[in-house]
Amino acid sequence: MRLYDSKAQALRDFTPLVPGKVGIYVCGPTVQSSPHIGHLRSALVYDQLRRWLAYRGNDVTFIRNVTDIDDKILVNAQGSNEQWWALAYRYELEFTAGYQRLGILAPTYEPRATASIQQMQEIVARLIDRGHAYPAADGSGDVYFDTRSWSDYGMLTRQNPDNMEAAEDADPRGKRDPRDFALWKGHKEGEPESASWPSSWGAGRPGWHVECSAMASRYLGSQFDIHGGGLDLRFPHHENELAQSAAAGDDFAGYWVHNGLVNVNGQKMSKSLGNSVYAAELLAQARPIVVRYYLGSAHYRSTVDFHDGALTEAEAALERVESFLDRADRRLSGTRFAGVGVERVPEEFAAAMDDDLAIPQALAVLHDTVRSGNAALDAEDLHAATTARSEVLAMSEVLGINPLSPEWAVATDEPAMVALSALVERLLQDRETARASRDYASADRIRQELVAAGITIEDTPTGAHWSFD
Repeated sequence: MRLYDSKAQALRDFTPLVPGKVGIYVCGPTVQSSPHIGHLRSALVYDQLRRWLAYRGNDVTFIRNVTDIDDKILVNAQGSNEQWWALAYRYELEFTAGYQRLGILAPTYEPRATASIQQMQEIVARLIDRGHAYPAADGSGDVYFDTRSWSDYGMLTRQNPDNMEAAEDADPRGKRDPRDFALWKGHKEGEPESASWPSSWGAGRPGWHVECSAMASRYLGSQFDIHGGGLDLRFPHHENELAQSAAAGDDFAGYWVHNGLVNVNGQKMSKSLGNSVYAAELLAQARPIVVRYYLGSAHYRSTVDFHDGALTEAEAALERVESFLDRADRRLSGTRFAGVGVERVPEEFAAAMDDDLAIPQALAVLHDTVRSGNAALDAEDLHAATTARSEVLAMSEVLGINPLSPEWAVATDEPAMVALSALVERLLQDRETARASRDYASADRIRQELVAAGITIEDTPTGAHWSFD
């Protein structure tokens, strides 16, 4: 398998540190507000990567953190009756709900930043001892990373420190260099006491960047395989993570993987434009499996553009897969091919996934297999149809869009659905009775009424089958 390593800026053969075991750390959400479409896309990318690595026989330890203490969280809680930690948890639940509805596997562990304060302080202390960090001279309690002391600063994004923007995460008056960033932020007047922890440098809270360094190394060790996150995190977040971890003596991540962002109608999402698409809003527009298909259909490093009709296109593509599986199951039922077949992906699909997770090419193989499966059913080649069905199930399972998976099942015991099913079945029975008595006018009228109601009728050797149009 090859992955694009952002640090090397090249495709590299992926070789885990321990054969058969892969450790992945992904920067999760800062729970300051509701999740949007970009958050869902990012989480989905690493879910696809994780599923493929597992399919290839790897034991994957997947860590995705929650940043539950941050300047923006404190700001958003100001002026309300809600405590900052309650606001953070409320939004964390929204993120979790969005992930679950999209079929994203739960992490091996999902640490919160506030549970690793000790480990963050230990990294800060190591950096001070090694001469790569310093407490501010103004007595504020702030501690900064000394970017000039680390010659490799800027390595991840290939930037010259002299050309970098100043770090804006703390009071610049206590810094030796404008680019120095906060490792520890001293408690300031007006901030809640509950948002500070005692330390050797005074009460305060960790800086954003050191949070991820501490959680990654705590749960995956000082050296692990893959660090992932959105393209917008490369600088300054990941650049600073790499610098402080390496300066503290950790080898840290072997591969840096970044997913592309999401635009809306050709424009970058922003509060000023008012064009943000939130997760709850998106998931209300289509079935969650359709949303997953749409967000997961582009190459992970590309920009996804959400536009009118995008979900309709995804629905049509997914329905082709669903229709084939439904048709195959009905035709194979009662034959010696029912339930037969080893669910293994085709070689072309595997080659695409191994090539830097080339999802568009993998989906092309999926749809080619659907077409060949339908052709086999038309030709009554049940052996070929069975093989195609098995391959379609294997590919869709790897991608997390298997329509037959229980996670996508729609409840059918609701009263309205039960009543509708009974009504349609009764009309189909009346149609069959009319046809048997050669009353074709009545049979055609019943069919037309059902079609007008949005119901598709398919006559098969085993009887009429109906589905929603």
